[in-house]
Amino acid sequence: MWKEVMEKFEGSPSQKKVIELLLERGFQVTPEGKVASGRIEIAHTQIANEIGVDRRVVDMTVKRILAEPELKKIFENIRSIAFLAEVAPLLGLSVVIIHPKDAKAKGILGEVATVMARRGLSIRQAVSDDPYLVDAPKLTIITDKNIPGELIEEIGKLKSVKGVQIQPPT
Repeated sequence: MWKEVMEKFEGSPSQKKVIELLLERGFQVTPEGKVASGRIEIAHTQIANEIGVDRRVVDMTVKRILAEPELKKIFENIRSIAFLAEVAPLLGLSVVIIHPKDAKAKGILGEVATVMARRGLSIRQAVSDDPYLVDAPKLTIITDKNIPGELIEEIGKLKSVKGVQIQPPT
């Protein structure tokens, strides 16, 4: 479905930038034409400044979203999450980033989770980039313990994994 959403904006690169930001941040579009995160509204000028477009581009994109039933349903219901990767070290958690060979393949998270569970690691959060929205998608896993080097090697040997890295503390 994301591919179809993005294709609707192929002829409008500035509007496509707006769509990409809304999807990346999990921002909603309200029936009143406001961009929001929950009940907090985000000014169209702030969005425009963030991505380097004119505010009117954001206005037009929002109107277009509301005019198309499929887009309206998606953007009225999308939600953002608290992604812990940047604060994990402050919380005593560890972060491992998995770069898949083919992010569209099935079972990547399952393979990695199985290896981690065998080693006694608990997954606190797993966030997978959508391969239709991100050029180089990755799987970010936050664990409750330090990740031993042998585990990184074992994950790196999985058939679905191209590379593994530990996120250094901030």
